[in-house]
Amino acid sequence: MFNPSEVAASAGVPVVPAQRVTEPTPGHPVVPEGSAARWQRRLRSLVILSDVSIVLVATALAVLAGWSGMYAADRAQLVCGTIAAALLIVAMPLARAWEGRILGVGSAEFKRLGRAVAGAAIVLGLGGLTQLVASVRIWVFLLVPLIGCLVALGRFTIRKWLHRQRHNGRAMLSVLAVGDESAVADMIRRTRRDPHFGWRIDGACTPTGRGPGNEATVEGVPVVGDLDSVGPAVFGLGYRVVSVCQAPGWGPKRLHRLAWELEGTETELAVAPGLMEIAGPRMHITPVDGLPLVRLSQPRFTGSARVVKTVVDRTAAGLLLLLAAPVFLAVALAVKLDGGPVFFRQERVGTNGRTFRMVKFRSMVIDAEARLAALSASNEAAGPLFKMTRDPRITKIGAVLRKYSLDELPQLFNVLGGSMSLVGPRPPLPAEVATYEDVARRRLLVRPGMTGLWQVSGRSNLSWEESVRLDLRYVENWSIALDLTILWKTIGAVLRSRGAY
Repeated sequence: MFNPSEVAASAGVPVVPAQRVTEPTPGHPVVPEGSAARWQRRLRSLVILSDVSIVLVATALAVLAGWSGMYAADRAQLVCGTIAAALLIVAMPLARAWEGRILGVGSAEFKRLGRAVAGAAIVLGLGGLTQLVASVRIWVFLLVPLIGCLVALGRFTIRKWLHRQRHNGRAMLSVLAVGDESAVADMIRRTRRDPHFGWRIDGACTPTGRGPGNEATVEGVPVVGDLDSVGPAVFGLGYRVVSVCQAPGWGPKRLHRLAWELEGTETELAVAPGLMEIAGPRMHITPVDGLPLVRLSQPRFTGSARVVKTVVDRTAAGLLLLLAAPVFLAVALAVKLDGGPVFFRQERVGTNGRTFRMVKFRSMVIDAEARLAALSASNEAAGPLFKMTRDPRITKIGAVLRKYSLDELPQLFNVLGGSMSLVGPRPPLPAEVATYEDVARRRLLVRPGMTGLWQVSGRSNLSWEESVRLDLRYVENWSIALDLTILWKTIGAVLRSRGAY
């Protein structure tokens, strides 16, 4: 079954396998059946075909390259290539890298693929060691990892195809959201903001069987019944996922009963903890007398991972400054010809409340700070932020720089100096920090970043509450893997210019 349930599980969302039976319930349309199963099978078949084809073709080319004299070749090369291809193809299903529910979303797909490639290389290496075959070394240390990278590239291409399908409303799973009105509304908004996840909420069950204000819908989604109607709604209307949010009266017994009702079917049951957005390495499951407890370790902002982050930040900043030197010169010249200084320096608040001078290319008129008070009535943002879709203080060249985030390139000097990081919460102004509540102050536990969850999730289109929530999610769940994911997504966010003004 293709569903991002492992991603949900990694975010603290237990997932129980399940299904649907289609007996129409009077008064409600039946969700179209068969299309989801067809594209799920199509996706899995496409992934398997891509993996096997890439492995076989790449292996054949590697063997031919050896025989053509590109590296030392002997008869053992053919044997090593044949065994390597076989090991890779066998390792993928053993590592569950072809499991439908992890294909197309999240990092679990590539983690399992990495385990399969590593396992194949290790087995091949051990076999070559026992047989004293010297030719196996180039396969273990170069060719097998290279083939694995090509397979990952193939999967990434398929994933982009899938995302385009979902952006157009296809290849989606029909979801029944269960919970109180506010929790269901929040789940609907989240799935609409992230269509790549593959969920489309087509129905809702609430405690009263109605939406807010006794309406028949929640955020435009029809309410198909109350909490006692979940089972019949699933069997009658054909939902592929039941997403249970916070709701009064939903305890373990009731949830178990629903899980038992859905056993033996293809519908999945996803349960949102709803208490805190903590996942990843901080979340551990510990059974106590058969009762699974979620244990949360304290966030760690020191140690080897912090050292690695610092080294990567400063090394990458130095390299990017060298590579982007022509762009720096071109932008600096354009800003200078526009009149006024090239750089804009502003005091921001960093780790543990320490202030620093953040540097950017100037994108506003020289007296922008003095004009701010006169524009306060035009503020479009809530909270301590100031935002205007068409700020009259932005210069013509500044509008172009902001659209593609080129004005932020000089912040690489801040990263190089250690006051900022490549990835982290948005660097706040002292006036903003003065209004922070205790929860928002947790943003200051880590170094602010040039990019972060706030940038890849909408930037200036986000509300104050959403910005704080995303920054806190980063602080609570920080890891090197999360940083790499955000850096990768930043490229697309900058090219699309979404929320940049």
